[in-house]
Amino acid sequence: MLVAIGLLMGFLGPFGSDRIPDAERYIYWMICMVGGGLIGIAADELLSRRVTAAWRRVAVVSVFMTPAVSLLVMSTEHLLMGGRLDWQGFMHLLWQVWPILLAVMAVRALVWRRSPARVETRTIIAPPLPEAEAAFRRRLSAKRRGARLIAIEAYDHYLKVHTDAGEELITLRFDDALEDLAGAHGWRVHRSWWVAADAVEDVRWRRGAGEIRLVGGLTAPVSRTYGPVLKEAGWF
Repeated sequence: MLVAIGLLMGFLGPFGSDRIPDAERYIYWMICMVGGGLIGIAADELLSRRVTAAWRRVAVVSVFMTPAVSLLVMSTEHLLMGGRLDWQGFMHLLWQVWPILLAVMAVRALVWRRSPARVETRTIIAPPLPEAEAAFRRRLSAKRRGARLIAIEAYDHYLKVHTDAGEELITLRFDDALEDLAGAHGWRVHRSWWVAADAVEDVRWRRGAGEIRLVGGLTAPVSRTYGPVLKEAGWF
């Protein structure tokens, strides 16, 4: 990048450098831009721990490095073009060098800035431990006690239990069922619905409410209150 900028400046010939021969002009700008850029990189590394904000560091570094780069420019001009070495010329040069350094360091910050870290999430559904659902399963009939648990639904004064062996109504409060299933892998998705995590096939969310599709074609509502649980699990 520094070489490209040096070649560009050599081609444009700013600050009266277009009056000198082409070869000397390109050498002059290559020394100034590459040498000055290396000074800037060193200054940036030196101040990186003290000034962490990128654009604030660009401003600080450009000011910090200006005297050293101005001295480099003045020395190069003296060697190649017979320029004067005096204090007045040095002070005047500072105001010419600093805007260029600011622009170069800004371009460098844009080119070398780090892209935001991309984090990919996956929802891994692990089968529940047998003891996690044991207390609740003891409340079911023998036919469905060993079946796959899909969801439970508060149904009037009963609890409707959805399994892959069919549905069953049991006399139990919804809160008591949630307490039995506290260690199971599943979520409460609505005031009257709990679903097993490994039974979820798809979740749709629209305008503050959602719908969850479960195995076997069963669907359950997802309320705004419990939606964040599914979002955290990576479903939408």
